[in-house]
Amino acid sequence: MSDPIMEKKRENWGTRIGFIMAAAGFAIGLGNIWRFPYLVGEYGGGAFLLIYIAIIIIIGIPLFYVEAGLGRKAQAGAISGMRKLTRKGSVWVSIGWLGVLTSLLIFSYYLMIMGWLFGYFVKVGLGTFEGITVEQTAAIYDDFVANPWLVTGYTIIPTLILAFVVVKGVKDGTEKFVRLLMPLLILMLIALSVFSLSLEGSWDGVVWYLQPDFSQINGEAVLAALGQAFFSIGIGMAAAFTYGSYLNKNNSNLVEDGVWVISLDTFIALISGMVIFPAIFAFNMAPDSGPALIFLTLPSIFEQMPGGTIFGLIFFLLVILAALTTGVGFVETLAANASELLNLKRKESVWLVTAVSFVLAIPSILSQGPWSHIEIFGMDIFTFIDYFSGSIMLVVGALLLSLYVVFQWKTDNFIEDMNTGTEKIKIPYAIKPVVTVLIPAAIAVIFISGLI
Repeated sequence: MSDPIMEKKRENWGTRIGFIMAAAGFAIGLGNIWRFPYLVGEYGGGAFLLIYIAIIIIIGIPLFYVEAGLGRKAQAGAISGMRKLTRKGSVWVSIGWLGVLTSLLIFSYYLMIMGWLFGYFVKVGLGTFEGITVEQTAAIYDDFVANPWLVTGYTIIPTLILAFVVVKGVKDGTEKFVRLLMPLLILMLIALSVFSLSLEGSWDGVVWYLQPDFSQINGEAVLAALGQAFFSIGIGMAAAFTYGSYLNKNNSNLVEDGVWVISLDTFIALISGMVIFPAIFAFNMAPDSGPALIFLTLPSIFEQMPGGTIFGLIFFLLVILAALTTGVGFVETLAANASELLNLKRKESVWLVTAVSFVLAIPSILSQGPWSHIEIFGMDIFTFIDYFSGSIMLVVGALLLSLYVVFQWKTDNFIEDMNTGTEKIKIPYAIKPVVTVLIPAAIAVIFISGLI
């Protein structure tokens, strides 16, 4: 059987809803349910949320169109595609290389977090958190993440699941998987938010989450919001490029589909906050617990709730499903590029990238235990990789994308290409100043001020 990635005629999505669910599935994952809430918690709630939404609308949506549009135009992975659109050795090919490298780094620690989730799903099911204090919950977390053998064992599970799904191909693997899981994920999250909002004292959490307090905002917070927007949507990871490359070049409605993808992604982020923060405030927990937020606070909350074990199992199952839909996108992106660059069959490239990603996850796993003393700029290995990939590499990649439109693609050509295949919603030419000046300038200013 011929390999779909290697064929001259590139494999396409089976349906329009398949692309929307796959792209939204990549966007909707740990970035929404794990990373977004802890950043909101660290940077004071409502003001960070407001800045995040503004960045999504002004910068995120246009750049998603840029990256997915480049993929549709090139009909190839990010590295081969940029070579095709420019030339081999062009400085613009760095967009593809940087995106793939960023995707690989993020996916490496993403696998570790997925291992934590599988571990906590088992712990909640076994009743590990029944009748214990908040301090004991923290001790269980510390002991668990510091045990590299246990975490590595749990990390193998999602690694194998993702490989088996993606190896089946775009239509039969990636598309079918996310079309099944995405509606289930959305329904579960809505149900959990309703339950969380029904708790006594939950309104304090709603007010904290939605009421802006701009005294909490500085350059670092705005840079974090920018990086989170790119992390969540998937800009600068070569994933939107790869998924866009499976669209029909002349007969796909990318403008309207992009609105659906980003609307679903933003909705899930917002509703995740409505699950977590009302519950945290209802039980007098701290919202600024950092990356460990859902692991430190939520198990204690579940055990104080009527039917808390069931609630906890549903929640961690929900996060696992969300993480898997994103993980599929990482493997698809890395495998597509590896297949084209190394002339590998799809099956070979999928197993290669999952094996490499698993090996790269080990330093992050060890950094929570035996290697916890190793620091890079005052951060452990996992925290440094998260910061460097999420707040530096993604932002630089997005800046390069915005500059490519200005200097190489040209804004008029970009708008014309995006409107190909559209039916109702079209990108107006009035958006030119935003694309040409505002977006690259805003990214540059936020990036520099955040670093300073």
